[in-house]
Amino acid sequence: MTPLTSPPADLVPAEHTTAPIMHVQDSAAPRPGAPALNLPMLVSGGTVIAPDAVYSPGWVDIRDGRIVGCGAGEPPREADYSFPQSTLAAGYVDIHTHGGGGSSFNDADTDSAVARITATHLAHGTTTMMASLVTVPLDEFERTVSALAGLVEQGVLAGIHLEGPWLSPAHRGAHDVKLLRDPDTETVDRLMRAGRGAVRMVTIAPELEGGLAAVRQIVGYRAVAAVGHSDADYETTRQAIAAGATAGTHVFNAMRQIHHREPGPALALLEDPSIFAELIADGVHLHPAMVRLIIGSPSRPVFVTDAMAAAGADEGEYKLGALDVSVSDGQARLADGTIAGSVLTLSQAVRYAVHTAGIPVEVAVRAATQNPADMIGLADRGRLARGHRADLIVLDAALQVTATLRAGVWCEA
Repeated sequence: MTPLTSPPADLVPAEHTTAPIMHVQDSAAPRPGAPALNLPMLVSGGTVIAPDAVYSPGWVDIRDGRIVGCGAGEPPREADYSFPQSTLAAGYVDIHTHGGGGSSFNDADTDSAVARITATHLAHGTTTMMASLVTVPLDEFERTVSALAGLVEQGVLAGIHLEGPWLSPAHRGAHDVKLLRDPDTETVDRLMRAGRGAVRMVTIAPELEGGLAAVRQIVGYRAVAAVGHSDADYETTRQAIAAGATAGTHVFNAMRQIHHREPGPALALLEDPSIFAELIADGVHLHPAMVRLIIGSPSRPVFVTDAMAAAGADEGEYKLGALDVSVSDGQARLADGTIAGSVLTLSQAVRYAVHTAGIPVEVAVRAATQNPADMIGLADRGRLARGHRADLIVLDAALQVTATLRAGVWCEA
């Protein structure tokens, strides 16, 4: 791979700013927990991926856990931490993950599960995470949503994603078909109210009876309605978008496939610039050409992991909701061979997109940072920009995360 500090000419954005880089070693890995909040901190890098530009070199100025400046060239004062051989980017934002570190967001011990999952993904540069839930009985759904809402209110999680129960049985994926149902006003209200405003996203199959009305109802709660696990045709998907849907859940996976006489939901989603298109870039869910197709479409690409409990843990036997999942050779599958989530981290997704699918580094990074933040309305995440929370990752030439800053504090590797 060619380092981003000297990319091929056809991959350099017009606004790419270059300046001489001193050939010195990067700073030693920062001590976790340092520095204390309220102290200013200047971090410089050989490359900085800003929202609309790539600086080589560049710097990020931080105070009180917030970014107060980001610019090109040599820093305005001596840097507290200098990474001249590395790339600085915003912390990764994962808005669709079910677990990691051996735990799932559906686990009964919510606090312990969330602590384990967030720590697992934080070790790979994910500084913001939304909890995704697979389909379970309604009473259990309600209890789990309520418990997770408390952690959203505390700032541990960015929100809750309901992936079910309003999904197509024909494209159920790793959801228990016995628990799937058509949406109705009472049930939608019940689960949304259980979240006390913390439910930020709902995946729904709009072709179900009451589906379009449910899209409008979900949007009325100021949550993202995402088309997914769906057998909708092209026209119904367009109607869902008109009703307020703004996202597609893991596009191409668990939905009606494209046919030249019946394009289905994927094409309707990808051709619309108002849509955020989730994709799982792990080499299992999508061919590299499909990764390039989604990223090159008018829609805004959003890398997600759709990770289950085995992410960052040993392979073996797991549960996803009530279903048994076997994990081997980096793949999670049900007994019938159906893919059951992934064992992915966003760090791995970015590396796959760049190294295997040939996506420019800055495009891949933005699909894992600012696009997911924008998708669920997180105004202060996903960008190295003034006023944003100081979430920052340091990437080496191979795009491995070597250091992570969350809210202005260095984290354990």
